[in-house]
Amino acid sequence: MMHIESIRIRNYRVFQDVHVTDIPGMSVLVGANGTGKSTFFDVFGFLRDALMDNVRVALSKRGGFREVVSRDSDGPIEIDLTFREDDGPLVTYLLAIGSDGNNPIVERELLEYRRGQHGQPWRFLDFQRGTGQAITNEQDYVTPDAEMQCEEHELAAPDILAIKGLGQFQRFPTVAALRAFIESWHVSDFHVQDARPSQDIGFAEHLSPRGDNLPQVTRYLYEHHRERFDAMLQRMTERVPGVQRVDAEETVDGRIVLRFQDGAFRDPFVARFVSDGTLKMFAYLVLLNDPTPHPLLCVEEPENQLYPHLLEALAEEFRDYTQRGGQVFVSTHSPDFLNGVEMDEIFWFVKDNGFTHIHRLRDNPQLRSLAAAGDLPGALWKQGLFEQLVPAASHA
Repeated sequence: MMHIESIRIRNYRVFQDVHVTDIPGMSVLVGANGTGKSTFFDVFGFLRDALMDNVRVALSKRGGFREVVSRDSDGPIEIDLTFREDDGPLVTYLLAIGSDGNNPIVERELLEYRRGQHGQPWRFLDFQRGTGQAITNEQDYVTPDAEMQCEEHELAAPDILAIKGLGQFQRFPTVAALRAFIESWHVSDFHVQDARPSQDIGFAEHLSPRGDNLPQVTRYLYEHHRERFDAMLQRMTERVPGVQRVDAEETVDGRIVLRFQDGAFRDPFVARFVSDGTLKMFAYLVLLNDPTPHPLLCVEEPENQLYPHLLEALAEEFRDYTQRGGQVFVSTHSPDFLNGVEMDEIFWFVKDNGFTHIHRLRDNPQLRSLAAAGDLPGALWKQGLFEQLVPAASHA
């Protein structure tokens, strides 16, 4: 499964120019309100929207180009990702978006692989404003002395991504792999109230970003991955005292409803009567026990509605997800959640003169020393040491 190793963002809202490298399997974003944690997640959502529709639609969802481009900047908006699959070659994907009057355009789109540390990169595609080149001899990539062979292509419009257009064809497997990678990203926008109502009967393998198909996914896990469902339910009973069983039942009118069995009562409760925390914890366990993990999972503030003592265990659930192949980004305002996190996994967001800077806490020798001595990250943050030891001025 592909793993993002670095990301550089330019001129995207509060990110005038940030570069995050050596990204671990689990990354935890911490910082005051308004420092850009949600915007960081939105970069991934924007890329996915631009791929699924086009750049114009993705920008319109966010208010248009002028609302997305950084203040006092004419752009272009640039997103530069590097990633690799297992021990494969390093891959770079660059997307630069500008505006031609009222029309957003893809100024540059580049996908290249590098053979070895010093090898010449292979540009699998290189497009500007809707036209460009894509290689036609991908099968020769592993041959050290092979020369690239390219052909010209023109997209239907300059706001369409080339990885969308070319990724539909079998003769461009590398482009298709990147397209599938981004399409599989999950940027959570979970709402407890959306998960409560009964749902029309149907088939759902993966939890939706809003969680509104929770009963359908629960039933799918029960019927097709019973061993994983039973293990998930065991963890649920450990996390939430009293919950003995969760069923996804079909009603007489052909809908699916979740029923939670509390050992203190003879009859189960339907989902609309259980607490927000119980339902949310169950939804997270369903998400994190997906038999086919998302290659990228972004979750904002999972601590909301959850009992503080659950949060260290929830952090461990996210980490277990990465062991099964997914990569996780989580934002938090909870010291309890941070206490279940390693210093190497924490990124500190600081806003200075209107723009955000991102700092890796492991790079601060004092914080690293305190953590090595046994101090928990949440306790260090609660004492104000993040602000004291990583001030905004250090990012300038």
